[in-house]
Amino acid sequence: MKHNVRKSIGLFGGTFDPIHDGHLRSALEIQEKLLLDEIRLIPCNHPPLKPEPLASAIHRINMIRLAIQKTPFILDDIELKRAGPSYSVETLKIFRDRYPDASLCMIVGVDAFLNLPSWHQWEKLIQLSNIVVMYRGGYQMPVTGVMFEFLNKHLLTANQDIRSYTAGYIVELKTTELNMSGTEIRDLIKRERDPRFLLPESVWAYIQSNELYGYSSKTKTTKSKIQKEANE
Repeated sequence: MKHNVRKSIGLFGGTFDPIHDGHLRSALEIQEKLLLDEIRLIPCNHPPLKPEPLASAIHRINMIRLAIQKTPFILDDIELKRAGPSYSVETLKIFRDRYPDASLCMIVGVDAFLNLPSWHQWEKLIQLSNIVVMYRGGYQMPVTGVMFEFLNKHLLTANQDIRSYTAGYIVELKTTELNMSGTEIRDLIKRERDPRFLLPESVWAYIQSNELYGYSSKTKTTKSKIQKEANE
């Protein structure tokens, strides 16, 4: 759908449990490559297809706020204000009502894109928004079936600008591969390993001070004392 587009908005959803450098780097590259006016990070409340987040909504909001300081990104808690499953189609409906003339660009990983038919009212997503697929190695785009037909029908051509369309198009975008996930970071913390350089220092400090994901200052203090005594 193309008409007088006034603004281009990237919508980057996820549990952000916790937010990490992979999220931030991808968001930056997407904004720079597509020249979007803004990127909104939208923490999910109750993910329909994934386990519930381990950190509370307020903790995840606080970590995002810390992570995006001095960045162009915007925190949007629209899904945290809604009860029930955080269906993307409902979020897009609200944004479309709020910004009828905007180019909305829903950002998803290639794994999520390939799984779109399992999403609630997934056929309506492309009617409400464009879709930006973050492509990375290890995945192959479909060559047959429903998603192959969906991709071919809506794929943006090289001479088209996603910002010119309010909805209806798909763009594949290769982003820098930072091999990390929230699950892996939580597992490192649980195993008392150091997750530094995978997430912002401010977020790691927040996790420690609030003892999230199994981190315990008492355990760290005890281990440090034992190590000190062993070295004496």
